[in-house]
Amino acid sequence: MAIYVIGHKNPDTDTIAASIAFADLAAKAYGGEFIAAAQGACPPESEFVLNKFGVKAPELLTEAAGKKIALVDTTDKTQLPADIDKAEVQYVVDHHKLGDVTTSNPLEMWVWPVGCSCTVVAAMYDYFGVAVPKPIAGIMLCAILSDTVMFKSPTCTEKDKKAVEKLAKLAGVADVMALGMEMFKVKSAVEGTPMRDLVFRDYKDFNMGGKKVGIGQLEVVDLGILAPYEEALYAEIQKVKGEDGGRHSVFLLLTDIMKEGSKMLYVSDDASVIEKAFGVKPDAKSVWLDKVMSRKKQVVPPFEKAFA
Repeated sequence: MAIYVIGHKNPDTDTIAASIAFADLAAKAYGGEFIAAAQGACPPESEFVLNKFGVKAPELLTEAAGKKIALVDTTDKTQLPADIDKAEVQYVVDHHKLGDVTTSNPLEMWVWPVGCSCTVVAAMYDYFGVAVPKPIAGIMLCAILSDTVMFKSPTCTEKDKKAVEKLAKLAGVADVMALGMEMFKVKSAVEGTPMRDLVFRDYKDFNMGGKKVGIGQLEVVDLGILAPYEEALYAEIQKVKGEDGGRHSVFLLLTDIMKEGSKMLYVSDDASVIEKAFGVKPDAKSVWLDKVMSRKKQVVPPFEKAFA
């Protein structure tokens, strides 16, 4: 029976690349059939990366019941198929805190405090003595550059940097920073994109103190690119707040990778959680968070404390 490798909803480049890479590695290291899958279409950056290195996109998978599953880049139920409890999770490869997925049987887990799931998968190739195919080295390299915001994110570690150095040689990439800027220019291109697609380009729901909280993020090379769209983005997150049974809050981080900070748009039943979390009083619709670039490390943990 095939094992499907999936990551979180609204997949990003790490989720896409990690599912492809782990499926390749696992088939060679463990034996059997592993199928790279995703819960949604590839975002523009991921499409660019896959096309650049000639790699096929994962197949679409939105139902997990009755299937054997390997999870990459998440263990949170809110980010997985609704029927994940009816699946058999056998593997986890991640770089986040542990979520609320449980299993009835023992499983293999590789969870490291690094900037990207692909850093973990790259180490697994080394551990099992499996050669990394050149195209897969390329997409993992890009995933690390994306997740660490070209090493600017506070989540970035020496392991991430060493993985990039090794993968770049395997992929034949001479200038990794130039490649990173290419990727972020693609990610920054928003003209003509529906506002809903932008809000959900990198969006996750969280359970915080029993309340449903949505946090999205748009990373651009210059915040000025998003300025003409802010009102429309705000109107969209207002809509999102009321959907799916309603949310307590929806936050959208507009991250400027050059200025190294984020303007956060918000709609909330209690805006005081922002000041509790960050010590900054917000304006009516937004707040500037200096040096905040990582949702995982700099936004989710303080919000969890504030909601508790």
